[in-house]
Amino acid sequence: MKVKFNNRDPVYVQVVRHFKEQIATGMLEQGQEVSSRRELASQLKINPNTVQRAFKEMEEQGLIYTEKNSPSKITKDEQVLHRVREELILEAVDTFVTSVRSINVPVDELVELVKEKYAADSKKQGGNIDD
Repeated sequence: MKVKFNNRDPVYVQVVRHFKEQIATGMLEQGQEVSSRRELASQLKINPNTVQRAFKEMEEQGLIYTEKNSPSKITKDEQVLHRVREELILEAVDTFVTSVRSINVPVDELVELVKEKYAADSKKQGGNIDD
């Protein structure tokens, strides 16, 4: 697991976000076991207490669950999984809208540009797009 840490946000928040991104993209699947706290701290080269805080946050948000002495696993709760995906999409849209609003691009033009860019990127990646 690789995470590029920035200097703006607390490290544990960045770990949680990374897990959310991995869940939303299907890289981490429902019910999949996740590395132990100690293993993850070693992989990411961060303090185990930071990982513990990230796990606590993810458990509170329902992203992962831990049963007795078993490894933590990714949630199987469809509502939580849907919420994670929606949260990431809305965050990206908010950032995008904030950055383009200052140049006063008409919404119709903006939507068309987004569709074109999305289609071009999908072709590059060999994916399909839905209209």
